[in-house]
Amino acid sequence: MKYLVTGGAGYVGSVVAAHLLEAGHEVTVLDDLSTGFREGVPAGARFIEGRVQDAARHLDASYDGVLHFAAFSQVGESVTDPEKYWVNNVGGTMALLAAMRDAGVRRLVFSSTAATYGEPVSTPVTETDPTAPTSPYGASKLAVDHMITGEARAHGLAAASLRYFNVAGAYGDCGERHDPESHLIPLVLQVALGGRQSISVYGDDYPTPDGTCVRDYIHVADLAEAHLLAMDAVTPGEHLICNLGNGNGFSVREVIETVREVTGHPVPEVVAARRAGDPAVLVASAVTARERLGWQPSRPDLAGIVADAWEFARKREAGR
Repeated sequence: MKYLVTGGAGYVGSVVAAHLLEAGHEVTVLDDLSTGFREGVPAGARFIEGRVQDAARHLDASYDGVLHFAAFSQVGESVTDPEKYWVNNVGGTMALLAAMRDAGVRRLVFSSTAATYGEPVSTPVTETDPTAPTSPYGASKLAVDHMITGEARAHGLAAASLRYFNVAGAYGDCGERHDPESHLIPLVLQVALGGRQSISVYGDDYPTPDGTCVRDYIHVADLAEAHLLAMDAVTPGEHLICNLGNGNGFSVREVIETVREVTGHPVPEVVAARRAGDPAVLVASAVTARERLGWQPSRPDLAGIVADAWEFARKREAGR
């Protein structure tokens, strides 16, 4: 098959592109490199530097489907600069859907997020739970989900939205390198590498076993495998929504302690005030993904996830 991967120079997009190539598919990566990295594009993929809004210039009937990762994803930035998120995440996807419609490309897998749920009413979170995003980022992703539903019903698109919870780990030369970094595991690894003095623990008085927030971590390679399964699972006129997670959670302090064990380095921590909008527990129900995609995480161990992320972080630090 021949696939277009928008945002394929970013963290998740690059790993998915690598998996597609390994499965024998032909891959074109479209990325403007505003947050992605040219060296992140896997060898064997054709690369086009450009915006998702310009997909019509590059998409034609020879493509069998699109995997869409091109989006801004910083929650805090979306609050201070919401128009950036509406223009890129919503406007960009609208242009992509029009390009797909015009080219006759009728298969799509969309990179969505658990931020569409906002503060969950219960846990584990299911796809039928209320969606009430608390940031323009989450709202932009939910708007795209609604847009895709309409496209599927009106024009026969076969589509899946995969809602990620906490993605971590690395795959080969592809790993997290966000700037600024906001995710817990790479931040703790920065402390282990000596690039940061300590890690902030935002609240230690939550109703959890050790008082810190609990989150569901999924290995990026497991996430990538779900995308390939989703591409084959959807039918024309259908918009399938699936949560992707391990179905169990790890606390902030469990993550910090795991980093200490894996790296052998001390990780000083500083307790800070709670952050507004941080739920105590955020864990996914992945029943739909198991039933519809036949997907099951094969790398659920937190130590393994951290070890892969640590290997990638050390290579970057060494400049390799």
